[in-house]
Amino acid sequence: MLGAVFLILILFLITQGLFSSLFKKHAFFSKELMNILFFYHFFFWVVYYLYALSNPSDSLAYFDRPQNEAKSWFEFFGTGTTFIDFLSYPFINFLGFNYEMIMAFFAWLGYLGFVYAYLFFRENIPIKITVFNRFDLLTLILFFPNMHFWTASLGKGAPIFLGLMLFAYAIKNTKSRLIALIIGSILIYYIRPHVFMFVAVGTVLGYMSGKEKISFWKKALIYISLIGGLVLVQDTILGVAGLEGSENLVEGFEDFSEDRSASLGTSGSGVSMASYPLPLKFFTFWFRPLFFDAPGILGLITSVENLMYLLLFFKILKKDFIKFLIKSNVIVKMSLVVFLLSSFAMTFVMSNLGIIMRQKSMVMYFAFFVIYYYLAQKKYDKILRLKKLKSKRDMEMRSENIVTE
Repeated sequence: MLGAVFLILILFLITQGLFSSLFKKHAFFSKELMNILFFYHFFFWVVYYLYALSNPSDSLAYFDRPQNEAKSWFEFFGTGTTFIDFLSYPFINFLGFNYEMIMAFFAWLGYLGFVYAYLFFRENIPIKITVFNRFDLLTLILFFPNMHFWTASLGKGAPIFLGLMLFAYAIKNTKSRLIALIIGSILIYYIRPHVFMFVAVGTVLGYMSGKEKISFWKKALIYISLIGGLVLVQDTILGVAGLEGSENLVEGFEDFSEDRSASLGTSGSGVSMASYPLPLKFFTFWFRPLFFDAPGILGLITSVENLMYLLLFFKILKKDFIKFLIKSNVIVKMSLVVFLLSSFAMTFVMSNLGIIMRQKSMVMYFAFFVIYYYLAQKKYDKILRLKKLKSKRDMEMRSENIVTE
């Protein structure tokens, strides 16, 4: 454990250097908030470590495989689970990281995901929004506990969250953030190829329908890169569901979903979602467990967070939300498509509340971004209306003064 504590101190110092670089690029960057978030996130590293000592945890298998399997480092290179082994191999076998240290390193990767999530939100939405009468919405989003719990350990959760947030941050200015875009794309694709497909489709649709005037060459570069990439890796993506070479993808996906759903529904926290209508599948994936079906103490804590998700969702159930979406920019539409496509796919294969709690942490930030942007747009429009009204009144008063004189 002392080695892990020492490593965390080193990572903290490295993080301060990153903060200095980011502050030069973004005047709004708050080092104080991000440092608080650092210690908050590593509190969940401790929580997850204690949880893993007495509960089944994939992190133990991820730690054992690179040491015990007779493979060289690059023999682990591939998509899915093996890519996590590839990432951890040099730290475990070359640098001698023990279990606590590699857990801390991956927790740091998860923390960097929150740093780039902060940049993603704050750069695109400079307006402060308060919810529930007193809470700053961005701060609330950044400190949701379930998001930190599942990104504070050795596994897929931390690096793919980092990849998604790097991609989301970089897509606003691809030319100057190309390295971040490439690293984010690699992490997403090699950890979860199907999620890369959702991100690519969401980005293309966003650029096709966004309100911004984007140069033809920039659009062409995005389309060729992402669509070309999807064509090249289609077999790997379909291979996730065993559909490579399938003659009927729809039927094949239905069979895969039924088998996967049945296997995940056999545990104590299983839910029979196969017979649910689509709206109820979405509700289960987004907002359950709630208090009535929470699996254990972790489930109860998650239920509080899910209730907040639900209350935030109610804020977009307005007549003008569809109009907002139609007029929204590339990043809003990209976020919405990524969130909906991921939700749609996962609702057909998830039948275990524990798995649902972990899997949805990948994509919920895209939903939060859409909600946040909608509320900020409404506030901005209100400010503009008040300014116009004030300007009109000032003009009327000046006119009255001229007439009186």
